[in-house]
Amino acid sequence: MPLPASDQPVSRRIYLGFLWSIGILAIILVIGTVGYRLIGGERYSLLDSFYMTFITIATIGFSEIVDLSEHPGGRVFTVFIGFAGIAAMTYLTSIVTAFLIEGRINEAIGRRRMEKHIHRLKDHYIICGIGRVGRNVAHELTTTHHTYVVIDEDMHSIDTHLEKFPGHMYIHGDASDDDVLQKAHIETARGVFAVTGDDSKNLMISLTAKQLNPATRVVARCHEIRNTEKLRKTGADAIVSPDFTGGLRIASAMIRPHVVTFLDQMLKSDENLRVEEVIVPAGFSEQPIDQLNLPSRNHILLALHEGEQWVFNPPSMHMLRAGMTLVIMATPEGRRAVEEALGWV
Repeated sequence: MPLPASDQPVSRRIYLGFLWSIGILAIILVIGTVGYRLIGGERYSLLDSFYMTFITIATIGFSEIVDLSEHPGGRVFTVFIGFAGIAAMTYLTSIVTAFLIEGRINEAIGRRRMEKHIHRLKDHYIICGIGRVGRNVAHELTTTHHTYVVIDEDMHSIDTHLEKFPGHMYIHGDASDDDVLQKAHIETARGVFAVTGDDSKNLMISLTAKQLNPATRVVARCHEIRNTEKLRKTGADAIVSPDFTGGLRIASAMIRPHVVTFLDQMLKSDENLRVEEVIVPAGFSEQPIDQLNLPSRNHILLALHEGEQWVFNPPSMHMLRAGMTLVIMATPEGRRAVEEALGWV
């Protein structure tokens, strides 16, 4: 769920004030240049007249370039130029100061608002590492309408992510640090993705996440296959090697192209169709599938999983019990409708 960006745009009042002050200052410089040229005569160039105007406005205090000793009106003109120029410069300075202060205040307010919103999250996901793999994870979660928080030590990587998904929640820090994961409210998180480019870092994230919330599901990225068992011992529920999985995907594209095409089409469809799983919540009263009156328009029930048993294409009279997992093909709206029917919402 995106939030308003922490860096709020400059208010229209400040923007217009900046333009007005620059415009007025430019007009004063033009009037002063022309005025001193007329007062001093041809022996003074336009550059001399401009310089005289500038040092008057800037209160530098150098000696007069244009001699005004015999021109009382010229001195009155200088008073006018000095007064108007100093006023314009003062206003411009105040506008720039307001811009800097407002930007910092908006940034602080936005960050505080985001932290409060993160603290209220429940059943969200935490993406630790927003590199190439992490951005693809974020894209899938965004497409399927799941709430998530991004954690990364590299602010440039976070900025790159925010360019594509502006306003999404993030934390700048080390995801293997207890305090950082607690800021992401791991106590109520549904899952953690440890997908940095460093296997040792992913190992530490998995270990820390399981210590803080043993119930959360941790999926870890593993570059070296030999590190798989180490990640599993630290508590990772699933370990994925992009290199290994990519190799299998390439092989599948050759030997079972129609299956791969089907899965690709499902991921690219405008309806955001996915194979999803929904767990029957605790306290659910046992009843057959057809009594739920599940809307079939935007989902298809493919299978049921309970313990070690699978039931594919279950009949309508099959009994549903708490703890079962429904495997469905559905849009995000279809998944939400099934969750509502089961009592999750």
